[in-house]
Amino acid sequence: MVDPGLITDDGWHVHPWEDQAVTGEREESLEAAAGRLVEIACDESGSDGENLLGGNTDVFAHASVRLDVAVAADSIQEIRNRIRSPAQEYKANHLLREKHRPVLTWLLGPLGPIHGNAHVHLTDKAFFVVGRAVDLLVGNATHAAGAGLSRDEEAHALAVVLYREGPRSFGPELWREFLESSNNLMRTKNLWGTRTPVDSFFRTIDNLRRAGAGGPVDDILERLAAARSPADSFRARLLDDPTVIPALDPLIPSIVRTVAHWSDGTRPVSIVHDRNNTLTDERIAQLKAIFGKQHPADAGYGPRARLTSVTLVSSRSDARIQLADFLAGVARKIASDELNHRGDVELTALLRPYVDESSFWGDGRSWSLLSPVQSARR
Repeated sequence: MVDPGLITDDGWHVHPWEDQAVTGEREESLEAAAGRLVEIACDESGSDGENLLGGNTDVFAHASVRLDVAVAADSIQEIRNRIRSPAQEYKANHLLREKHRPVLTWLLGPLGPIHGNAHVHLTDKAFFVVGRAVDLLVGNATHAAGAGLSRDEEAHALAVVLYREGPRSFGPELWREFLESSNNLMRTKNLWGTRTPVDSFFRTIDNLRRAGAGGPVDDILERLAAARSPADSFRARLLDDPTVIPALDPLIPSIVRTVAHWSDGTRPVSIVHDRNNTLTDERIAQLKAIFGKQHPADAGYGPRARLTSVTLVSSRSDARIQLADFLAGVARKIASDELNHRGDVELTALLRPYVDESSFWGDGRSWSLLSPVQSARR
């Protein structure tokens, strides 16, 4: 019998820590006293909710900073002294102005305050849509992959092929139709009822099959066309259970990967995060439970980690979050420019040491310039 608990969009049960208010706080105090607790400050840039294709940005970035509060405050003051803008609150756009380029290169460079103390997880939104659709319909999306701790390697490889070959195989109009129908299929907001997004998705798959791409793309389409039952089950689950973690919100898997990075498999992590509508009390409980759940039968399970707490604060009240906001904003812009063939060689090179190797990125050319290491998994 499965214990009652919260359920992810792919059917994975997670169980909130009922005694977190007492046990979690005590454990965090002990870890902090022992010097093992890693406290990070986080912010994001490029969030458009579940509308990943019709928003203002094509890249989502989630940044984290590990610095002492006083050091972060001094760093913010140094940025203000160098930029000398009358603005009450500085944002990434200040740093991205050409006249302030020396400040940006200092911040990201080896002499800057965040070098070696910050991290950014990138998401190419179009690839995220393709990857989630393939994983949910033909992959093994019943394990920790749904929350970002691991992934189905076969499904990932299929998604990469489809993402890279689809636009030139089908042309921009048909490819856009596929992306939009995939996005609508996985949206939790019920705009159409149960059947409409499923019917629309499979009509699009039929259109692509008739167009014919040849080679491995046709094989992938065949597998998607045969996945009507998983699609129907997925949509029904969305309508039946409002507690599911959204398949299309990149924030939750980005936070999961961020915690895994800073934990390094052994250290407990505490997050101070800018306020975000996604991070409700329920979502935070799910995040903690994700790391508290054992997955001995999951061969694809990723690194172990432990999340002790998530505290939401205004960026104006914590200089560390302001630095995370700077990094998320400039990383999103630099990565988007690289994705769209207008990259800045110097800025891309400066960003590279901060980028998470497990970022959701399907474009091979831009990833070869953005990735922190040469990675065989691309």
